[in-house]
Amino acid sequence: MNDAHLPGSETPVAPYDVKRERKEFYAPKNTAWAVVDVPEQQFIAIDGTGNPNTAPAYVSAVEALYAVAYTLKFASKHTADGDFVVAPLEGLWWADQPEAFTTRAKDTWKWTMLITMPSWITEEMIEDAQQTALAKKKNPAISQLRHLTLHEGPSAQVLHIGSYDDEAPVLRELHHTYLSANGLRPTGLHHEIYLSDPRKTAPEKLKTILRQPVEDLDR
Repeated sequence: MNDAHLPGSETPVAPYDVKRERKEFYAPKNTAWAVVDVPEQQFIAIDGTGNPNTAPAYVSAVEALYAVAYTLKFASKHTADGDFVVAPLEGLWWADQPEAFTTRAKDTWKWTMLITMPSWITEEMIEDAQQTALAKKKNPAISQLRHLTLHEGPSAQVLHIGSYDDEAPVLRELHHTYLSANGLRPTGLHHEIYLSDPRKTAPEKLKTILRQPVEDLDR
């Protein structure tokens, strides 16, 4: 008999998983635009610019995020709050010329890459994890990470299935049809959440959450 089922034994607690705890925002099923109310979250974040497919800074930034995220995960196991599953990679995207996204002018893109953190992770824990990760990985980008609190509130959101370059028609629909039809206008940065590993998933099967903070036109 498993000890976990003996009288007086405690049932193991599953690690915190944002995809399970906040399904509406990390495991949506709608493939047509819909508005959700995104709560305040905290992230580890790093900023940069350039084509994510070719810019060395982008690769270093993502590696730095994961190095710190996993350092925090292992450190958190020894706290009263316990373990957590490292959340999906996310990105905030913008450009000086908004059409840069529909034309896929990627060299002009600016980005903040993110990984959301459980509520019990503190800024001090993040700073400690940076120092630990930097000592092991020697990636200078680790020192550029920052703590970010983001409260997007009402946001148009959709689950996109397909390659990243196939997002252009979906975004065009959002900005040229959906927003005006629903009396909305964009307020914050374009936000993407990457649910698939592009190294292991065929482009046509990639799952990406596309999100755009919005507000009513009459505000």
